[in-house]
Parts: sequence; C-alpha cells; structure tokens
Amino acid sequence: MHADRFLPHAALQGLYEALAERGYAVIAPRVKDGAIFYEESRHPDSLPWGIRLEQDAGASRAVQDTHTQCFAWANGPQALKPLTFAPRETLWRIKRTAVGFAVEAIEHAARPLAVIGTRACDLAALSIQDRHFLGGPYPDPGYAARREDMLLIAVNCTHPASTCFCASTGYGPAAEAGFDLALTELEGGFVARAGSARGEELLAALTLENATPEQAEAAAASVRHAAESQTRAIPGTQLRDALMARLDHPRWREVAERCLACGNCTLVCPTCFCHAEVELPELDGSGSLHAREWDSCFGERHAYIHGKQLRPEISQRYRQWLTHKLATWHEQFGRSGCVGCGRCIAWCPVGIDITEEATALLK
Repeated sequence: MHADRFLPHAALQGLYEALAERGYAVIAPRVKDGAIFYEESRHPDSLPWGIRLEQDAGASRAVQDTHTQCFAWANGPQALKPLTFAPRETLWRIKRTAVGFAVEAIEHAARPLAVIGTRACDLAALSIQDRHFLGGPYPDPGYAARREDMLLIAVNCTHPASTCFCASTGYGPAAEAGFDLALTELEGGFVARAGSARGEELLAALTLENATPEQAEAAAASVRHAAESQTRAIPGTQLRDALMARLDHPRWREVAERCLACGNCTLVCPTCFCHAEVELPELDGSGSLHAREWDSCFGERHAYIHGKQLRPEISQRYRQWLTHKLATWHEQFGRSGCVGCGRCIAWCPVGIDITEEATALLK
C-alpha cells in the first residue's frame, strides 16, 4: 500500500462523483428525527456537519455544535446490519397451480453500495455476520448478494460517546481490517488510508497529496485520545467460564425488574442475528410468501417450542442474551459477540448497562 493521503473536506464531492462513476450508490450518515441514520446520500452537504451526539444510558440525541467536522460523533442506532441482513425478506414463494402448489425460488439481486462512515466496532461486527451467513456449505444467498459489491469507507472514531467501550473489547476505536478506505477526520479534512486494491485505486483517482507527518501524527493522537477517554469497560474478553458458573446469580432477577423485554438492545446490536420465519398468505388463496424477519431472544415466541415456553421469565431471557453474547459466543466464533459499540446502553428505554451488569455478575 502507498502512503496515507490527505482528503480535504472540499474534495468530498469528488469522492462522491468517483463512487458514482464506478456504479456505487452512496450510503452515508445524516440527521433524522434527532438521531443519526445511514441513508442514501447524493451530496456531502447531507452529512451531519457540526453535529455532536449527547449519549448516556437510555438517552441519545443529536445536537448542533460549533465545530466544522462531519464525523465528530460516535454512532447512532443503525450499524451495517440492516444493509446486509435485511430486517425482512422473502425466502421463497408458493403458488397455487392446477394440480396443487409449486415452490418458486427468489432471485436475489442487489445494487453496489459504498458506505461512508463505518466505524471500527461495526467492521468487527460485520466479520461475525459474514461468518454466520457466508461460512459453511450453505451461504445465505440474500446476504451474499448484498455483501458482494459493498465498498466500505471506515471513519476512525475520535469522539466516543460516554456509552462506548470498544477499547476494552479490542475492536476500536481505530479500524484495523475489513475496509477499503479508512479516514481519520481532522480540522479541514481526513487522513486517508487504503485497505484494499479498490481503495487504493479510488484514492489514486482523486489525485490527493500525501498526508504530512504532522497530519498523520495528529490523526493517530486523536484516535489514541478516543481510546483513553472511554469511561466504560467490559470486565474482560474471556468471560465464558465465569458467567456460566453464575447462572443462578441473584443479579438476573434484579435486572429483570428493570428490563422491559422490548428487544431494543438486540435490534440495535450489530452482531445479533436471531430471526423468525413467517408465512404471508395471499388474501385470494393463490399462494403465500415465506419470509424471514428479525427476531429477539427477549420475545415470548422466540423460545416457544412444541407448546412450551422455555424461557417464560424475563430474567431467563436477559440471561440468555448476555451469556450468549459474552460467553457461549466463544464456542461459535472463538470470540465475544460484543464489540463495545454501546448501542444497547444508549437505546435501552430504562438504561440497562451491559458493562455494569457483567461486572456485578462477576463479583
């Protein structure tokens, strides 16, 4: 790879145009309803310029500030997951015929997407989703179609929220792998690093100057500061044995008194992949769609098997979620399922903090 380049803010439009010339639709963050969401973006003016996020347990809001950057915030409720693992999609179609019914396969096609603003924690989460949906002998065709032509432009986090704890999980705030370009924002622009041949070709097309040693050091210092300023932490990355030895801990019932079992934590979690499959019959009886949709282990139907609810109490559902995420996930993927993004803390209506709960369980 070549030296880091400097991408001025004024050159962002050139980046948009270069992506469009290569057939990509640009997905980028924008402020909507007081939060930051990733949506299709046609011009860098739609980026969240001068925005900061005020986040804490059970609270998140976008606030206009006086700074001149567009990525001076940590993350909103939406990670990469909705772009790859669709919230609802049809798996197959059943049609009535003259002699019965026929099953029709669904053709999965997706347009190439270039996502600007991916955080390090979300790249780590994406690697888990890739292993789940693409690993093994039967890769998921819908996920594969959406993932195949996705170009990822990461932005290293320099302004973590009070809810962030990626430094303790080892998955941030700097993007280390899985990106085509990685940007670190300074006043006036970005230090840009290519992470793939596609990223290198894109930088070359923009004819940018090399980043100066001062710019490179300022970028590195801002990421170091982001790691050092995080106040929350998970109590270790190898928690399987300790948590599984505490399945009867009284803390499970204590947290259940606060938990609403709403499933918000699983919806905003970038690694959760639980789903349900439902039938959507046509009103005229001509056929039916078989669909997959996001589900949560906090819902009543998730553990309903053959007439029995296996986890009828909220304490059991919270225990299932936390122990799977931090403990038994190691058996599936050799690592924790938590990347430290802090979304489950900010978007929990009652402000339940996974770092606080894990710490209390280990006492």
